[in-house]
Amino acid sequence: MRIRSFEDFWPYYLSLHRRAQTRLLHFVGSGIALIAILVAILTLNAWYFAVAIVSGYGLAWYGHAFIERNRPATWRFPVYSLAADLLLFWVMLTRGFTFEDPSLPRNPLKGK
Repeated sequence: MRIRSFEDFWPYYLSLHRRAQTRLLHFVGSGIALIAILVAILTLNAWYFAVAIVSGYGLAWYGHAFIERNRPATWRFPVYSLAADLLLFWVMLTRGFTFEDPSLPRNPLKGK
């Protein structure tokens, strides 16, 4: 597989997150991670960064290992994967995006 841009990566990312339980674990993990990062900054306590890493990656990787039964994209494409995780979180938070719609946009930021 040749990934040259985020637009190439997004459909691949979606293919690894077909089950609603996996997407929910990503959403919860990303939410906890973002809150932990904010608390780390506000309290100047670096331990919250560890909470962010463990919750963000731990819940997501659990979903891949035991629900999707595939390998996380983070291992091959760490930067695109982080961007896609944040995009998934944002889209689910703002639009309730469930991926059940067959007219799934290729890139929700562009609406295409």
